Amino acid sequence: MLSSILGRNLPRLAFALVALLAATLVLTACNDEDPTKGRTPKQVLAAAQKHLDETSGINFSISSDDLPDGITTLKAATGTLTRDPAFQGKLTVPVMGAEAQVDVVSVDGVVYAKLPFTTSFQELDPADYGVPDPAALIAPETGISSLLPATEDVKIGKSVRGGADNDEILSTYTGTLPDTAVKKILAGASGDFDVTYVINDSDDLTEATIDGHFSGEGEAAYSYTIKVTDYGVEKEITKP
Repeated sequence: MLSSILGRNLPRLAFALVALLAATLVLTACNDEDPTKGRTPKQVLAAAQKHLDETSGINFSISSDDLPDGITTLKAATGTLTRDPAFQGKLTVPVMGAEAQVDVVSVDGVVYAKLPFTTSFQELDPADYGVPDPAALIAPETGISSLLPATEDVKIGKSVRGGADNDEILSTYTGTLPDTAVKKILAGASGDFDVTYVINDSDDLTEATIDGHFSGEGEAAYSYTIKVTDYGVEKEITKP
């Protein structure tokens, strides 16, 4: 009787055993993966800095989802940065309770913008809008990559699978940034800032969220998220 039952159910039991074994192997493989590859968190950030400083260009965005009312500074930016350095994209700034999107080109140290209700580009000083020359965001001394070596008390957090085909390991690293580092991005920064980086298993920085007092001491704290969506971008950006 027992042999008869086993005979009928053996294929099903064998399949279940194989499935269980496969699941165990997958879990073990994920758990055994070391996103740091034996390095310290600081060394991982240094590798991410190197990749940013060596790439020909990036597509990126900066945005704040919690910009306080009455703060007239950068709300968002999106576009392309190249090694020239040069920038082409859009900046979003609050204007009289609304948001204005401005087409911007920065090349050869000059910033050009097509302001709302105008049809042509004109030179402007980005400091008048509380933002740096956007092209400087790719420069090693003043750009996004300069935040990485300035980060203190770096700790590794969770690692998850992600990317376009879920084939990347994305690891989070947390730390603090002094205002001397953040002022290179926004001049009004004051005090220490909390920062969280997301770095993939190719040592590419894919996201950075920075939280603190961007508009000066005593003002409300808020955050910016920087996302780098493409590396190795090659694009000719010329004076408009």
